[in-house]
Amino acid sequence: MQKFSTQSFRTWCILAAVVLVAACSSLKLAYNNGDTLLYWWLDNYVDFEDGQRGEVKKDIDNLFRWHRKTQLQDYIHVLQKAQKQLQGNPTQAELLADYNDVRARTQALLLKAAPDIADLALSLKPEQLEQMEKKFAKNNADFRKKNMKGDKADQNKYRYKKSMEQFELWFGNFTNEQENTIRAASDARPLDNNIWLDERMRRQRNVLALARRIVQEKPSREQATAQIQALIRESFTRLDNSERKPFFDAYTNSTIELVHTVIRIATPEQKAHAHKRMQGWINDFTTLAAEVK
Repeated sequence: MQKFSTQSFRTWCILAAVVLVAACSSLKLAYNNGDTLLYWWLDNYVDFEDGQRGEVKKDIDNLFRWHRKTQLQDYIHVLQKAQKQLQGNPTQAELLADYNDVRARTQALLLKAAPDIADLALSLKPEQLEQMEKKFAKNNADFRKKNMKGDKADQNKYRYKKSMEQFELWFGNFTNEQENTIRAASDARPLDNNIWLDERMRRQRNVLALARRIVQEKPSREQATAQIQALIRESFTRLDNSERKPFFDAYTNSTIELVHTVIRIATPEQKAHAHKRMQGWINDFTTLAAEVK
């Protein structure tokens, strides 16, 4: 099986997140076309050669079949748990546990994929790594344009609007009073987009460095897998071991407080809206899981 770098499988996690926040009416459509979307996304980073395209498409098809067969039922259980929490007003400790659970699931998924990622890394060409580096640079420029425009007030406003898009998806419309409360909780989060940009560039450099080393040295599949697994683990422990840990901890805790605030001030009607949306996703995932080929 042909594969490439750790960034490639992170794409699946991004795609899964997109599916999870998609409108209920379009979730099945997005998931059923996810293999094509994922291929286009990857091709935009790497620019596959003729000899790679067929193998990559086949691997993505296999990945989606595996995910549909083994993971969707787990999504259903997570959503059902969220429905129960919403009814009982979850505590900040429960929300933190949910966050840590998602992190653990994501890491386990990446580690499971490491052998396949190693196969693709071993097939990459130097010019494809250059394409990936250019794409990273373009993404970083886009991050600066969107997240670092203007002064602190402008950046806080942009961050708040991004959060509200998600909250409105879940709960529907909010009153002006509710929006003021949410805005205050949003602005209370530490704001330093230079740190986030630096961290994302650091991850990109690590991915490129490992990919280049694998392309140049051509280690065995087992050796490449071990190197990729080490990078995955390091990326997850970075927040705990970094000199920036106080900032990361403060941001995580204040973001959880933001979510807790939204749930706390939500009306019964808004919670019913969230419950109905989650039930729609549960129904869609149930249907998708039953369509395993």
